[in-house]
Amino acid sequence: MKATLLCVMLVLSAFAARAQVVVDSVLGMPLPSASVFDCHGRLAGICSVNGEMPFVSPDDYPLTIRYMGFCEKTVSQPGARIIRMRENVMELPEFVVETGERRMLHMLAYIREYSTLCTYSDTVFLFREKMVDYMLPAGAPSGKFRGWRSPRVLSSRSYYRFTNTWGLDSVSDRFNQHFSWADWVGISPEAELPAALAAAEVATDTVRGRYSPAELWHRSADRVTLDVDVLADTASRKWVPNLSAFFRRNLDFGQFRMRLRYGNVVDSQLSPVDLAGYSFNIESRGRGRSMFLYHRPQDPFFVSTYGEVYMLDKEYITVKEARRWESLQRGAAGVDIYEPADAPPLQPNIVELIARVESIDHDALRLGFAPDERLGGRRVQLNFGQKVLSRVKQMFGIDEINARRKWKRQWRRFRDTQREEIVRSRSDD
Repeated sequence: MKATLLCVMLVLSAFAARAQVVVDSVLGMPLPSASVFDCHGRLAGICSVNGEMPFVSPDDYPLTIRYMGFCEKTVSQPGARIIRMRENVMELPEFVVETGERRMLHMLAYIREYSTLCTYSDTVFLFREKMVDYMLPAGAPSGKFRGWRSPRVLSSRSYYRFTNTWGLDSVSDRFNQHFSWADWVGISPEAELPAALAAAEVATDTVRGRYSPAELWHRSADRVTLDVDVLADTASRKWVPNLSAFFRRNLDFGQFRMRLRYGNVVDSQLSPVDLAGYSFNIESRGRGRSMFLYHRPQDPFFVSTYGEVYMLDKEYITVKEARRWESLQRGAAGVDIYEPADAPPLQPNIVELIARVESIDHDALRLGFAPDERLGGRRVQLNFGQKVLSRVKQMFGIDEINARRKWKRQWRRFRDTQREEIVRSRSDD
């Protein structure tokens, strides 16, 4: 028994000696929740609270480590115990705060996301970059117009790669399932700084959750960073209010971490106007009941999303101007995709994926596709009476009335189902 314990201790000590730790190059502080990508561009894992890297097979090197607010780091081979990352200090763009009727804060941002959908046999990888905007009330909301905290897509580019266990490898810019979490993680509400940070120029603080550290705060002059483990405590869900419905449905989240960067912080309160950017790392078993509704609905699937959001521009505008922005449809704003200066260069495998997708000749594919005539169905011949009845229904709008009645019945059925689900979830709590 003693020999067995001794062997276990030797193995653990050897593993600890080989553990790789990611730290700040200046302060030497561990960087928790830094994201680690393998040589194929897949998210291999994240660092622990102490900055320790997850185990990655030597075959998957070189690794790329990303931590928002720091320059990207490449690790060529295993062995280095201390991995130092240099902070990338970026100043927020200045903007003029005007009083009076300018009661809405409009924010433009650039998003990069890396999402993966996995089943037991298939894998879909998505890299997407997009321009989004947010519209927030300046101060307490007044009137009926409240804006939106979730990222509204103005323009985007998507690149998919499909692989399976039989060696299939294909790419596309389209996929009929929306599995990414990126559109649900929006602007966090205002919050008070911990007392340890509010009264100091340089300070750190840890807010413990029920199971583990929930919030790790760091302040350096007017810059504040916050790392949140959303699953550490139910109180941490306040940082992602748009996902509250998913928590009520008891969706199986394996991991949910956020990192928020603020600049120009001059008082004890964090405001969206000070937000420089945020990143998130989400892993879940499933994503909602609507996926695979008609195709293998019982098969388990797993979703992971890593996203980075960079704030580009902020402006206070009037409610009238905000409504004009609201009326714009996706792609109608004429907004090009602009990469911020502090966004790291794309990894070689992502550049290769983009090149493969952009080389697809969509016109040739459409012209070369021969439709199956059997799917066209039979042409139904109407007799004279049926033709007259159809024409009368069109003249008096009977078809439209019946369609609206059917839509209302379906909507009431959906609404009642949602209410029953909410009542059931509250009773379970």
